[in-house]
Amino acid sequence: MSFLVIGECVADIVRAPVGSGAADRVHPGGSPANVAYGLARLGRDVGLLTQLADDPAGRLIADHLRGAGVRVEIGGVPVRTPSAVVGLDAHGRATYAFDIAWTLETGAPPAETPAHVHIGSIAAVTAPGAATVLAEVERLRDRATVSYDPNVRPVLMGEHGAAVARVERCVALSDLVKASDEDLAWLYPGEDPRTVAARWLALGPAVVLVTRGAAGSLAFTGRETVGTEAPPVTVVDTVGAGDSFMSAVLDTLAGWERETLAGLGAECLTGLLRRATTAAAVTVSRAGAQPPDRAELNAAGERFALRCGRVS
Repeated sequence: MSFLVIGECVADIVRAPVGSGAADRVHPGGSPANVAYGLARLGRDVGLLTQLADDPAGRLIADHLRGAGVRVEIGGVPVRTPSAVVGLDAHGRATYAFDIAWTLETGAPPAETPAHVHIGSIAAVTAPGAATVLAEVERLRDRATVSYDPNVRPVLMGEHGAAVARVERCVALSDLVKASDEDLAWLYPGEDPRTVAARWLALGPAVVLVTRGAAGSLAFTGRETVGTEAPPVTVVDTVGAGDSFMSAVLDTLAGWERETLAGLGAECLTGLLRRATTAAAVTVSRAGAQPPDRAELNAAGERFALRCGRVS
């Protein structure tokens, strides 16, 4: 089956921890671009509708994506390729300072309608390009399933109430939503993830996934709540971990119809979380957004013994 990812590319300028003596590093990034790259690494047929300038960062990102097999479709050329200065603390946790504009234009309709469309992050909520993203989803969703990852960047979200409304519109268009506990804490301060998941399920998605870093992840449907622990791993940095998780989720659920996603049982959801969490663990064990290929993911799955099951 084929995938279409719509969203931004970003050049991640990773600052070394203060006092480490290490040099800064530049990595191809952007949450949607990372998801597309991760799907291609897993052997999937995937296209990315995005914006890239004809500058060194844009060429670096384009070569990176195409080298993995991603079909890159340019929906307008910005003045410069977006960038983010990524600061890492002593535990490898990342913070971001962005230089980004999003003015996506509609690309040529794909020759073949994708079976699945993924959106998220800055591109899904930042004007004026977000209107193009949502129009494409609305055009394609009668024939394709849809996933969404808000990947909240508070400094780019604008007024809180309006931002929540934009996120919830994307949620309502989706069949599967993945968010981090940090995303939820910003969107709905003080609310339990289970409460938010129930609200989002009522808007339309069949499945809501919540990642919690080292605490593991949760999956919610109308009938099931399932959790898994995160495997122990030495963290180099957390850049791209959530995107690697998302790629593994989409790869695992490839071919599922909209009508059957809501019927995923506890065993299937547990396996889904286990595989996606393993993909994220591989990614955080090395620098930058470098998700595993299928052979690496399968090998890592054999190494990590996770305790999975229903959450009370």
